[in-house]
Amino acid sequence: MTDLYGIEVKTIEGKALKLSEYKGHPLLIVNVASKCGFTSQYSGLETLYQSYKDRGFLVLGFPCNQFGAQEPGDEAEIKNFCSLTYEVTFPMFAKVDVNGENAHPLFSALKSAAPGILGTEGIKWNFTKFLVDPSGRVVKRYAPQDKPESMTSDIEAVLGSKKE
Repeated sequence: MTDLYGIEVKTIEGKALKLSEYKGHPLLIVNVASKCGFTSQYSGLETLYQSYKDRGFLVLGFPCNQFGAQEPGDEAEIKNFCSLTYEVTFPMFAKVDVNGENAHPLFSALKSAAPGILGTEGIKWNFTKFLVDPSGRVVKRYAPQDKPESMTSDIEAVLGSKKE
């Protein structure tokens, strides 16, 4: 399995950082889009973040335009939309591809560690979610239709495993 912490990502503001900055934190990594039928999940993701951030939990949002061109804007437009429409305060990142030859290494690693239904690795749509424990192990993959509020028991379990 690829060490997630060695992977470099770019924030929505354009700053490069390694995921090692989040080592020791439970993470929910999500490919997001502003014009998707699941876009309202931003509210649930923000609620999860607000509910658990004091215990070290982070939601990481990665905009993706690979599904129905549902994320056509640039990073500034995406950041503005998320802030004004859903009051998103969790970390957001630059647009990425999650499938194909240009898939971001993070999503390649996540898909490999937690294949989807029938063992397929490809991400089927926006708002696919991956729960990662504080040691960087991918615990579970959630389908786009899985609502953030349905994940609380899994998040609680991962938070319970967090080394204080």
